[in-house]
Amino acid sequence: MRDLIPFLKLYKKHWFGLSLGMLLSFGTLAAAIGLLTLSGWFIAASAVAGLLATANFNYMLPAAGVRGFSIARTAGRWGERVVSHNATFKLLADLRIFFFEKLTPLIPGKVGNLRDADILNRLVADVDAMDHVYLRLVSPLIVGMLGIFGISGFLYWFDPAIGLTLGAILLSLMLVLPVVFYHLGRSHGVEITQSKSQLRISLLDWLQGHAELQIFGAADRYRDAAVEAEQRLLSSQRQMARITGLANGVLLAANGLTLVLMLWLAADGIGGELPNPYVAMVAFATMASFELMMPVAGAFQYLSQTMTSAKRLNEIIEADPETPFDPMGYNNTAKGDIAFNEVTFSYYGAEKPAVNGISLSVKAGEKVALLGRTGCGKSTLLQLITRSWDPSSGSISIDGVALDTWRESALRTSIAVVSQRVDVFNGALRHNLSMAKSNASDDELISVIEQVGLSALLEGPGLDTWLGDGGRQLSGGERRRLGIARALLRDAPILLLDEPTEGLDVKTEQQILALLLEHAKGKTVLFITHRLVGLTEMDQVCLMDEGRIIEQGSHQALKETGGRYSQLLQRIQ
Repeated sequence: MRDLIPFLKLYKKHWFGLSLGMLLSFGTLAAAIGLLTLSGWFIAASAVAGLLATANFNYMLPAAGVRGFSIARTAGRWGERVVSHNATFKLLADLRIFFFEKLTPLIPGKVGNLRDADILNRLVADVDAMDHVYLRLVSPLIVGMLGIFGISGFLYWFDPAIGLTLGAILLSLMLVLPVVFYHLGRSHGVEITQSKSQLRISLLDWLQGHAELQIFGAADRYRDAAVEAEQRLLSSQRQMARITGLANGVLLAANGLTLVLMLWLAADGIGGELPNPYVAMVAFATMASFELMMPVAGAFQYLSQTMTSAKRLNEIIEADPETPFDPMGYNNTAKGDIAFNEVTFSYYGAEKPAVNGISLSVKAGEKVALLGRTGCGKSTLLQLITRSWDPSSGSISIDGVALDTWRESALRTSIAVVSQRVDVFNGALRHNLSMAKSNASDDELISVIEQVGLSALLEGPGLDTWLGDGGRQLSGGERRRLGIARALLRDAPILLLDEPTEGLDVKTEQQILALLLEHAKGKTVLFITHRLVGLTEMDQVCLMDEGRIIEQGSHQALKETGGRYSQLLQRIQ
């Protein structure tokens, strides 16, 4: 139950709507019990009055009561559903925002090993499961306990023995049934939550990779994995349905046995009087009282499923980000000075550090190229600057201010990045560009598109051209140029370029480099490449290997020293 505590605390924000829903639920239950109880007494009393030809029997008041309870029950049921569901949906919306706010600081660190589909399942299915806490757990228990005391007190007023007996039976069932059906549904509830997650992962893998899976003849195997996950889910749901049927059967049997007991106790009369229509009132009140028990067994039957979802959510909510930002930190736009001081960083579980003892000073407005083979630590340096991770040792500063003391918004405003992987969202061209500059005019967007050579995308719908899921309408080179367009729109004082021309032909590569260099005048640039292009325009070239800078200097100076850099130049000549 500890896993549910953070979600129960959210009750405070919507206490009025949820509490009003409980009051309406209790009122509806009271109206339903009152309707059946009064109807039973009224029918019996009317029959007795007819048989005895009683002239002074008041038919009007009980009839009005029956109509009143009927109207109250219908109106209360509608009002309770509207109020409680509205409050719960608002609460779930807040929970999704809360979960997302906790999730984003963990990227890419602690959630790096989670599948996209698993994160999506937590955000959708596991959050949805939390409505069980409010609608099917807290409310039925509170309303049920109030109902037990209410109906027991009502019958106690007529006959203490009958009231106490019914109250004891209902209270015993309220305490015993939840425990029994929680244990019956425990394993199946856990399996349902896990199977839902696995099914979503399997389906997403199969759908997203379908084209490639067909090429390699693996589509059927992935589809079979999805079908297997579906069958496990259906099997668990089938078992839960059987348990629900068992719960209904137990309650019906308990209702019948309790009714027999109440009739036996009331057979000699109520409150010491001779048998009268009150016997029928007791019988119908007993039958009606079990309406408050119906939601209880089902609530605890699915409790394990809810707790499993809560545990999965808490794995994200309670995790500490590896790179926490100070909301009151340094809040100025950077000028562009960057300094690495003996920076070392190792990925989790890696035997060797990705970056090992790097010291590098870049002045504002300088352009520095980081050159080296794949896996030598170039991209890791850029990710350390953007604080995807923090160094294991050493320090990084911008404008003389330690990087870990910057406010996140100020750091993001100061840096524009062209990464190796350009994420294209399933939306229009306009929306994929305006994320870099939300107030950009259409003219600005069109201009930057033309600059990066994507004018063909402006044909037809223009800026409203739909790019498809993951940019499927674009080639690899077009996606890369779209990322460059975003960096141009960002216009930040620090520009980080991670293989910006990868996948482009020679002519387009030269055009894009010329465009970037023109745009980068007066800006600090860190340019990652494993190809010897554009290096003559750099103020410094740093040749890296195995996480270290092994050569550093201008293009001409390194060329003249005859070291590794010079040898690389000679190989391509």
